[in-house]
Amino acid sequence: MINTLTSTANAQQHSTPVYHKTIKIDGITIFYREAGDSTKPTLLLLHGFPSSSHNFRTLIPLLKDDFHILAPDYPGFGFSDMPQMSDFDYTFDNYSRYIEKFLSLKGVEKCSMYLFDYGAPVGMRIIQRNPGILEHLVVQNGNIYAEGLSDILKGYRKNIDENTAASRALVYKAFELEYTMFEYLHGVSDPSKVAPESYQLDQLLMDRPGNKEIQYQLKYDYRFNIAEYPRWQETLRTLAPQTLVVWGENDPVFLKPGALAFKKDIPSTEIHFYPTGHFALEEYGVEIAERIKVFLKRAYANK
Repeated sequence: MINTLTSTANAQQHSTPVYHKTIKIDGITIFYREAGDSTKPTLLLLHGFPSSSHNFRTLIPLLKDDFHILAPDYPGFGFSDMPQMSDFDYTFDNYSRYIEKFLSLKGVEKCSMYLFDYGAPVGMRIIQRNPGILEHLVVQNGNIYAEGLSDILKGYRKNIDENTAASRALVYKAFELEYTMFEYLHGVSDPSKVAPESYQLDQLLMDRPGNKEIQYQLKYDYRFNIAEYPRWQETLRTLAPQTLVVWGENDPVFLKPGALAFKKDIPSTEIHFYPTGHFALEEYGVEIAERIKVFLKRAYANK
């Protein structure tokens, strides 16, 4: 069942609105943003931690006249339901299966994917199971290479494995406003370009009772993504999709070598770096949208 909650239209981008909708999947309400003509090529936007489809609020209006855009929130993120941990398997594998069900319910058999942060393991698991679904690939600070792993991520694993009160407390610091702001503001060119509602909204949703335990579980589960990196790389070598990498080069979480590594498996990868941090769209959304439009129009024309 699909329920349209509301729609908004930007005065400068008035040709079609951006819709804010929900859909029921296995009894769980999934919130998503949709825009554009569904007969045009679909671009699936997959968000990361600790954000949601709200991260794409400036990108969607800039792409919706040329593509059909879908941007869902995972359970426990954004405005999707947050089932208790006893009622839902909070793993990247399960997230990927829910997104597959979402695409099926929306009637999408093929799409291009935009993989950001957690969106990389979610999207790559879908591609691994169903290679035929992928048309073209856009990656923005979404890692699938050991070269891209920062000391921050390695520290999570070390502290989770130690499993002491002190080590768990260090991981839980990643779920507080100070760290949320760090992810948004570290490495940016101009902090005044980063809307404060972005990190404040993420934190308000993070602060829901029970959510930090969910986020801890996902930090634990990330080790299984790293184990899959070689298989995902092999999948990309086999499929050789036309790939665009747009990357905030000052990202403290996923490092610049992780972006460059895509060329090892897909030599034709087009890579563009921006002088900003993890949430590159906050400062360079317009520039990245233009790169995506040019890239995807050329990729679809050459199919």
